[in-house]
Amino acid sequence: MPAKKLKEFLDDQKVKYVTIDHSLAYTAQEIAAAANIPGKELVKTIMAKIDGEMAMAVLPASFRVDTDLLAKAAGAKKVEIAGEGEFKDLFPGCEVGAMSPFGNLYNLQVFVDKSLAKDRDIVFNAGSHRELIRMSYKDFEKLVKPIVANFSAR
Repeated sequence: MPAKKLKEFLDDQKVKYVTIDHSLAYTAQEIAAAANIPGKELVKTIMAKIDGEMAMAVLPASFRVDTDLLAKAAGAKKVEIAGEGEFKDLFPGCEVGAMSPFGNLYNLQVFVDKSLAKDRDIVFNAGSHRELIRMSYKDFEKLVKPIVANFSAR
């Protein structure tokens, strides 16, 4: 099962999604291979400190966050990538580093890289290192209401 909070939210919103089970995997490449999905469909969630406040940066798994571009998108002075120890307690019921990009469920601001807005579906961690969720990007955007901006580099 995906993280209980996420699954209940998606079900309450009557959103269609598919869960994908896979063998234990941690990196984007391992996850894509274990789940037998193209790496370009996989989305990762990076935790960032934006002027000292935690936020999510959601981008294609093969990209990296450009902190200068994210700061510009957020209108912030300083952006740093957060370490796992800094956010591990923010996501009860989720394994560390396997949180979904639904920051709205945790009162976190969410930034989505503009490149994802072109995708029909996105696939992301569902709270564990063994499970993914596939759903439409449009449904994700409608539910999360992220700030869409250019902040990634390959």
